[in-house]
This record gives sequence, structure tokens and C-alpha cells, in this order.
Amino acid sequence: MVTAAALDDPRLDELLTAVAERLGGDRFAVRSSGAAEDLPDASYAGLYETYLNVPADGLGEAVRHCFAAAASERVTAYHQRHAATAAAMAVLVQVMIDPVAAGVAFTAHPVTGDRDQAVVAAIAGLGDPLVSGETTGEEWTITAGRTAMTRPGPGRAPVLTDVPAHAVAEMARRIADRYDGRPQDVEWAIDRADKLWLLQARPMTAVPEPVTWTAPGPGLWMRNFRLGEWLPEAVTPLFANWLLPVIEDGYLDGMYGSVGVRVPFRYALVNGWYYNATPVPSPKLLAGVLWQGRWRALKILFNALIRVSSDPAAADRAVLSKLERAWREQQLPGYRRLVASAEAEVGTAPPPRLVELVDALGREAGIYLWYLAIVGGSAWKMEACLTRFARQHLADVLPGDEGGAQVLLRGIPGAQPAAGAHAVQSVDWYHPVAGELDTSQPPRTDRHAQLAEHRMRAEQRCRTALAHRPRVLAEFDRLLKVSQRYAAIREEQAREFTLAWPVLRACAGRLGSHLANLGAFEQPNDIYFCLREEVSTAIAGDPGQLGAEIDQRRARWQRQRRFAAPLALGRPVRLIGDVIGRAVQQARGGSEPIEGAIVGHPASAGRATGTVAIVHGPQDFGAFADGQVFVAKATAPAWTPLFARAAAVVTDGGTLAAHASLVAREYGIPAVVGTGNATQQLRPGQLVTVDGTTGTITPHAQPDRADSRPL
Repeated sequence: MVTAAALDDPRLDELLTAVAERLGGDRFAVRSSGAAEDLPDASYAGLYETYLNVPADGLGEAVRHCFAAAASERVTAYHQRHAATAAAMAVLVQVMIDPVAAGVAFTAHPVTGDRDQAVVAAIAGLGDPLVSGETTGEEWTITAGRTAMTRPGPGRAPVLTDVPAHAVAEMARRIADRYDGRPQDVEWAIDRADKLWLLQARPMTAVPEPVTWTAPGPGLWMRNFRLGEWLPEAVTPLFANWLLPVIEDGYLDGMYGSVGVRVPFRYALVNGWYYNATPVPSPKLLAGVLWQGRWRALKILFNALIRVSSDPAAADRAVLSKLERAWREQQLPGYRRLVASAEAEVGTAPPPRLVELVDALGREAGIYLWYLAIVGGSAWKMEACLTRFARQHLADVLPGDEGGAQVLLRGIPGAQPAAGAHAVQSVDWYHPVAGELDTSQPPRTDRHAQLAEHRMRAEQRCRTALAHRPRVLAEFDRLLKVSQRYAAIREEQAREFTLAWPVLRACAGRLGSHLANLGAFEQPNDIYFCLREEVSTAIAGDPGQLGAEIDQRRARWQRQRRFAAPLALGRPVRLIGDVIGRAVQQARGGSEPIEGAIVGHPASAGRATGTVAIVHGPQDFGAFADGQVFVAKATAPAWTPLFARAAAVVTDGGTLAAHASLVAREYGIPAVVGTGNATQQLRPGQLVTVDGTTGTITPHAQPDRADSRPL
């Protein structure tokens, strides 16, 4: 260590040469060590200078430059900003190592604040480009001994494997333990002899408080059900505060208009993520249903929610066909007319009228969502019934490893996947719709025709097998007809749900431009980080200055969208139980996943092997190659074209009735949804086998690369 007093010694260069001889080596690292660095509320990270690969005869010059940096303008400005006074500084001289990998490690998750998670970032070679922010490395997350790559690096080959990543995290944890568990920011390197070196450790500053995931009320809350299927990440403030409540109110309006009651389907945002729960049964709730809608409401809800799972044809005759007809003949045409009228008006409408258009379109979309849930949502219940029938009567004709009953629901007329210009990545209107993205892919009409041919041959085999059992054959025909019909209805309804989104985004865009011109904020897109009341106040003539609030909300949203949100919170109500969980077990058919497999919902039957491609958004579409396994937090209609090139689909969220499930079936590729965190457990380029029949993803062992040997 060189102190400031040594600067005045005329023998400094001579002394440093002697130090270099004692340390050994021919290249050195010269870095600052300031007493004011790494304070609880200020890190001074990157403000002082560090020099690498310094020869022995250049140590004197490097040391002087390090001390000079302590008086630079940027350090002085940082002092003033943090109300700090200049403090003593020394300079460290260390022997350079020749690393094959280097990086940083945090003993608490820097985004979530979770003290039980360590994060390791790595790049090949020297770590300076990573520490300085010039590049982003691959990222590993270590939780309770489990190590997984959570972000690939810029190179094609991984820098680390799980063994050295875990060793780095363990070293960082031991350092934290020496300082009473205080979270640490550690710099490390691995040399060509596979030796792990500690370069520097400092306390982490501004560590966020740990995130908690608590159910917002009694019962089981799910983030991948109902509207949650269309919301793959944390939502922006304007959606949460404006469009989401309007859609949810419209949903209840749709229920009241067709059933005559408003059953309180509860929803809430937890750390910015959408969750909803079914009503908790109680005498008060039952009395309310009886009082509001009398026996008609009970008849509709009984058939649409319960009877459909055991006798779909009867439920269709009693209730569902009437609801489907009301949607097709009344609600859908009305929705289309409203969207067309708003589209013609949005370009010239004054701000107050734009607000009215958003309210009207959002309410109608909510009504549409009700019909999608009650009519199209019957499809997966009917499919479950068809699957049970096939296992009981047609196990030899429709074996599970060849697709089971799902073969009968593929290639159906009217169910072809299609992504119109209004298809969305998310119903959070912050995100561009398909018409604003470059997602063009060649059509795959041949695939639908092939699946239709396979289906018709399977139908014939089933009828031949049941020919000597007329009653069972008649039951099969009834069940097949209604299941195929609702499979097509579900896809048709899902395609049209977001018709209003291009106009909704146009309304928000014009309001954003208007408020930016008034000086409320800088960019039109800032509006998505406002609240509805702020928009209304600004339109009324008091724009205020929202910049600071917008910056804080955007930063909070960016943090929240990186959370690994649990699929479910709370516990199922005893009388209802976990409806989705039971459906998943039935779809799996009692098969047990093999050890080491990632487990999810068996959404589209079949098996496929390929390399993983993790898709975070449209920016990743161009790199997606034919035959890869499509892995994402969730998929949305705007991403449908990629399915034509995928070997299989895997998602963190979703259910058996999710968009990814239905579209994967229509492309005849395996799909496993509802894995929870496959995007974190899998890494790009990893070879996996996806089994959509059992709902598992099995990683294949791959040899370590020369630059990532385990320690």
C-alpha cells in the first residue's frame, strides 16, 4: 500500500521497483483505496482510477495518476452531492493475474433485496469491462445451493458452469459472514489454473428491502389465470390505475348482463404483478347470488362452471350455446363497431374525448373478457372430459405418448392460429401491438392441413374401435363434436379480444403528446407512468411537474418486472381446492416426472429435443432459429409467428387454457406451461427434451468447455 505521504519521497520510483521485485511478476494492478469509499449510503464506485497491466517501471506514474484522481471534478461533485468531506486515500499495488473469467458477486439480490440469493456476473478474461459498465456479463443466481444461469452473456458460449459459479457465491458468502452478514459486493477472477482469486470486497450500498409475496386476501391467488394470462410481467402505473380497473368493471358488467349477478371475482397487484382469486364460498355470497339473480343465475353458473366438466353436451344445450350466440350476434359486432368508430375519431378528438374513448373501449373489452372466460374458457374443461373418456375407452387407439385425446382437437376448421395487427404482447397498453412490430414470418398453412388429416384418421380409428358398443360410440360422438366446436370458439374469441388495443394505444399516445406539450413531463411515453387523476388534472388546466414522480415510478417498475413472481399465493379454499392443480394432475395421467426435470403443466402433447432460446421480447425474434425450444415468461398472440419455427414451447406462466397451450397444439408441437421459473433454470443453447404429455423439461448433460472448467 502506498500512502499519500510517500508521494513526497524522492525515492518513490525506486521503492516501487523494490516492491515489484518482492511481489514477483512482471505486470501489476494499481488501484485506489479511499477512506470515504463504500460508506453505508455512498460507494464512490468507479470515481477513482484503476490501472491494469502496469509494468514495473510504470508503477510510479500509475500511482501518481491514482492520487490525482482523488481531486478530480467528478469526485468533488460526488462529495458535495453526498454532503461528504474529502478523506484520505491510499493506493494498492497488486500482482496481475491472467484470468480466463472474472466478474462481480453480490451476496444479496441487488434487485429484490433477497438475502438468501446470491448473484454472480461473469465475463471471459479481465473483468474491467463489466465493472466499468462497458459490457454486461452472463448472470447466475444461487439460491439455497441451487445454481442457475438467469441471463446469458454477450458471447455464444457460457463463461462459467454451475460449479465455479457456486464457488464464487460461496466465497462471497464467507466474506459477508466475516462482516456480520452485511451484504457484500465482491470482485473475483479465475486464472488458467482454475484458481479462484478475491480481488476486492466492499459493502453493498442501497440494498433494497427484501420483497415479500403475501396473498392479498383469503383463498388461492393465481397470476396465470383469467386476465393474468395476458400480463406476463409487472404492470405500469397508468394501466394499473386506469385501464385495468375499467376492464375489471366491464367484466362484472358482462357477467351481470348475461347472468344477472355480479360475483366478486377478486384481483390485486402484488409488487406490481397481477393476481386474482375465485370467490370464497360463504352463506352471504350464496344468498347474494340467489337474491340478485334467483335460480336463473344458479342454473347458468352451475352449467358453465361445474356441469361442463362432466357432461359438456348437456351444459352446451342448457346454457353455453345461448351465451355463445349472444357473444357472436350481439357483443362481438358491437365491440367491432365501437372500435371502428373510435379509430375514426381518435386522430382529431380533444383530450377529454380521448379519456371517454378509453373508458368506453376498456369497458367493452372487459365485457368481451367475460364471454371469453365463460364460453371459450369451457374448452379446457371439455378437453379434460374427452381425455378421461379416451383413457377409459380408447387407451390403445389414442396412446398418451402419441398425443392422446389432443390429436382429436388439432387441425380444426376455424382454429388456425393467426396474429392480426391488434395482437398484443401484453394487455398492458405500454407495450406495442403486432402492427407496430416486425414479426413477419412465412405462413404455415401446410401444417394445419397435416394436423387435420391426422385428426380425421384418428377419429376413424376411434369409431372403428367403438363400433361394437353403440352407446359408448354415441357418447364419443357427442363429446367430440362439442369439444371440437369449443376449441375453435376459444381460439376465435382469443384472437378478437384485443381489437381495441391499437386505438387504446393511440389514445394514450395523443394524451401523452398533449401533456408533454403542456410541460407536465418530457416524453409522450411518460404518460404510462402517470396516474389517471394526474392525467385528468393536467387536462383540466393544471399540468404540474410530474417528472420526479415519473422517474421514481419507472425505476420501481423496472425493478418489479425483474422479480421472479410466484405463480400462486395463499391456500385453496377447502370446499373448492386447487381447480387448476387437479386439472394438471388429470392431464398428466398419473405419470411421475423423472429426477432432475423441470415440471410444469402438460399443455400440448408430444416430445421434442432442441437447444434453448430464451425470448424476452421482440428484440429477440431475429435471433430465433428453426428447431429451437422457445422459452419465455409467457407468450402472447403477437408472438404466434415464432411457433411455426419452434420445436417446442416452454413458459413460466400460463395454464392448460393459455394462449401458448392452444397455439402449440395447432402447430403440433409440445408445450409445457406454468413452470414458474424455467427462464431462470434454463440457459441459452442448452440441450433439453420437452415432454408436453407429462409436463416436463429434461436438461441434457453437456461437457464443460475449456474456458469454464469447474474448480
